[in-house]
Amino acid sequence: MNSIAHDLGKLLLQAVPTVVLLIFVHLYLKFVFFKPLQGVLKQRRQATEGAQEGAEKSLAIASEKAAMYEIAIKEARGEMYKEQEETRRHWLDHQAARIEEARHRTHNKILQASQTIAAEVESAGRDLASSSQMLALQIVETLARGRMK
Repeated sequence: MNSIAHDLGKLLLQAVPTVVLLIFVHLYLKFVFFKPLQGVLKQRRQATEGAQEGAEKSLAIASEKAAMYEIAIKEARGEMYKEQEETRRHWLDHQAARIEEARHRTHNKILQASQTIAAEVESAGRDLASSSQMLALQIVETLARGRMK
Protein backbone atom coordinates (compact mmCIF):
# COMPACT_ATOMS: atom_id res chain seq x y z
CA MET A 1 0.00 0.00 0.00
CA ASN A 2 2.91 2.19 0.63
CA SER A 3 3.99 1.84 -2.94
CA ILE A 4 0.55 2.88 -4.13
CA ALA A 5 0.68 6.00 -1.97
CA HIS A 6 4.18 6.71 -3.18
CA ASP A 7 3.10 6.29 -6.84
CA LEU A 8 0.08 8.41 -6.21
CA GLY A 9 2.25 11.14 -4.67
CA LYS A 10 4.56 11.05 -7.70
CA LEU A 11 1.60 11.30 -9.99
CA LEU A 12 0.26 14.26 -8.07
CA LEU A 13 3.62 15.94 -8.09
CA GLN A 14 3.79 15.52 -11.85
CA ALA A 15 0.24 16.93 -12.18
CA VAL A 16 1.06 20.13 -10.24
CA PRO A 17 2.62 21.97 -13.25
CA THR A 18 -0.40 20.99 -15.38
CA VAL A 19 -2.79 22.25 -12.71
CA VAL A 20 -0.80 25.47 -12.33
CA LEU A 21 -0.74 25.85 -16.10
CA LEU A 22 -4.51 25.29 -16.25
CA ILE A 23 -5.10 27.86 -13.50
CA PHE A 24 -2.82 30.32 -15.34
CA VAL A 25 -4.65 29.69 -18.66
CA HIS A 26 -7.97 30.07 -16.87
CA LEU A 27 -6.96 33.41 -15.32
CA TYR A 28 -5.36 34.59 -18.55
CA LEU A 29 -8.48 33.80 -20.60
CA LYS A 30 -10.72 35.30 -17.92
CA PHE A 31 -8.92 38.66 -17.86
CA VAL A 32 -7.77 38.89 -21.46
CA PHE A 33 -10.69 37.35 -23.36
CA PHE A 34 -13.86 36.93 -21.27
CA LYS A 35 -13.84 40.28 -19.36
CA PRO A 36 -13.52 42.39 -22.54
CA LEU A 37 -16.09 40.13 -24.21
CA GLN A 38 -18.47 40.67 -21.28
CA GLY A 39 -17.87 44.43 -21.51
CA VAL A 40 -18.70 44.42 -25.23
CA LEU A 41 -21.81 42.32 -24.59
CA LYS A 42 -22.84 44.67 -21.79
CA GLN A 43 -22.41 47.70 -24.07
CA ARG A 44 -24.34 45.94 -26.79
CA ARG A 45 -27.16 45.10 -24.38
CA GLN A 46 -27.28 48.73 -23.17
CA ALA A 47 -27.30 50.02 -26.75
CA THR A 48 -30.07 47.59 -27.65
CA GLU A 49 -32.13 48.54 -24.61
CA GLY A 50 -31.52 52.24 -25.39
CA ALA A 51 -32.63 51.71 -28.96
CA GLN A 52 -35.73 49.89 -27.74
CA GLU A 53 -36.52 52.71 -25.31
CA GLY A 54 -35.98 55.25 -28.09
CA ALA A 55 -38.26 53.26 -30.38
CA GLU A 56 -40.92 53.07 -27.66
CA LYS A 57 -40.68 56.84 -27.10
CA SER A 58 -40.90 57.45 -30.85
CA LEU A 59 -43.90 55.15 -31.05
CA ALA A 60 -45.59 56.99 -28.17
CA ILE A 61 -44.90 60.36 -29.83
CA ALA A 62 -46.21 59.04 -33.15
CA SER A 63 -49.36 57.76 -31.43
CA GLU A 64 -49.92 61.15 -29.81
CA LYS A 65 -49.42 62.93 -33.13
CA ALA A 66 -51.79 60.50 -34.86
CA ALA A 67 -54.41 61.20 -32.18
CA MET A 68 -53.91 64.96 -32.62
CA TYR A 69 -54.23 64.59 -36.40
CA GLU A 70 -57.42 62.59 -35.96
CA ILE A 71 -58.84 65.30 -33.72
CA ALA A 72 -57.81 67.98 -36.21
CA ILE A 73 -59.40 66.03 -39.07
CA LYS A 74 -62.63 65.61 -37.11
CA GLU A 75 -62.70 69.33 -36.33
CA ALA A 76 -62.02 70.18 -39.98
CA ARG A 77 -64.78 67.85 -41.11
CA GLY A 78 -67.17 69.36 -38.58
CA GLU A 79 -66.31 72.84 -39.78
CA MET A 80 -66.72 71.77 -43.40
CA TYR A 81 -70.12 70.22 -42.65
CA LYS A 82 -71.11 73.38 -40.79
CA GLU A 83 -70.13 75.54 -43.78
CA GLN A 84 -72.01 73.23 -46.13
CA GLU A 85 -75.08 73.43 -43.89
CA GLU A 86 -74.87 77.22 -43.80
CA THR A 87 -74.53 77.33 -47.59
CA ARG A 88 -77.48 74.97 -47.95
CA ARG A 89 -79.60 77.07 -45.58
CA HIS A 90 -78.63 80.24 -47.44
CA TRP A 91 -79.54 78.60 -50.74
CA LEU A 92 -82.86 77.36 -49.35
CA ASP A 93 -83.66 80.83 -47.95
CA HIS A 94 -82.77 82.40 -51.29
CA GLN A 95 -84.87 79.82 -53.11
CA ALA A 96 -87.81 80.37 -50.73
CA ALA A 97 -87.54 84.14 -51.26
CA ARG A 98 -87.59 83.68 -55.03
CA ILE A 99 -90.58 81.33 -54.76
CA GLU A 100 -92.39 83.85 -52.56
CA GLU A 101 -91.59 86.62 -55.06
CA ALA A 102 -92.91 84.45 -57.91
CA ARG A 103 -96.08 83.76 -55.90
CA HIS A 104 -96.53 87.46 -55.27
CA ARG A 105 -96.07 88.30 -58.97
CA THR A 106 -98.43 85.48 -59.95
CA HIS A 107 -100.99 86.68 -57.41
CA ASN A 108 -100.76 90.23 -58.81
CA LYS A 109 -101.15 88.91 -62.37
CA ILE A 110 -104.18 86.87 -61.28
CA LEU A 111 -105.71 89.96 -59.64
CA GLN A 112 -105.06 92.02 -62.76
CA ALA A 113 -106.51 89.26 -64.95
CA SER A 114 -109.54 89.02 -62.65
CA GLN A 115 -110.06 92.77 -62.84
CA THR A 116 -109.66 92.70 -66.63
CA ILE A 117 -112.12 89.81 -66.92
CA ALA A 118 -114.56 91.57 -64.57
CA ALA A 119 -114.29 94.73 -66.69
CA GLU A 120 -114.76 92.69 -69.89
CA VAL A 121 -117.76 90.91 -68.35
CA GLU A 122 -119.26 94.23 -67.32
CA SER A 123 -118.57 95.68 -70.76
CA ALA A 124 -120.01 92.58 -72.42
CA GLY A 125 -123.04 92.84 -70.13
CA ARG A 126 -123.58 96.46 -71.16
CA ASP A 127 -123.07 95.57 -74.82
CA LEU A 128 -125.46 92.68 -74.43
CA ALA A 129 -128.02 94.89 -72.67
CA SER A 130 -127.85 97.53 -75.37
CA SER A 131 -127.87 94.87 -78.09
CA SER A 132 -130.85 93.20 -76.50
CA GLN A 133 -132.72 96.50 -76.34
CA MET A 134 -131.92 97.15 -79.98
CA LEU A 135 -132.90 93.64 -80.89
CA ALA A 136 -136.12 94.01 -78.91
CA LEU A 137 -136.88 97.24 -80.78
CA GLN A 138 -136.14 95.56 -84.11
CA ILE A 139 -138.42 92.68 -83.19
CA VAL A 140 -141.14 95.08 -82.20
CA GLU A 141 -140.70 97.04 -85.42
CA THR A 142 -140.70 93.87 -87.47
CA LEU A 143 -143.83 92.68 -85.73
CA ALA A 144 -145.43 96.07 -86.09
CA ARG A 145 -144.65 96.16 -89.82
CA GLY A 146 -145.92 92.69 -90.25
CA ARG A 147 -149.28 93.67 -88.70
CA MET A 148 -149.49 96.76 -90.69
CA LYS A 149 -149.29 95.03 -93.90
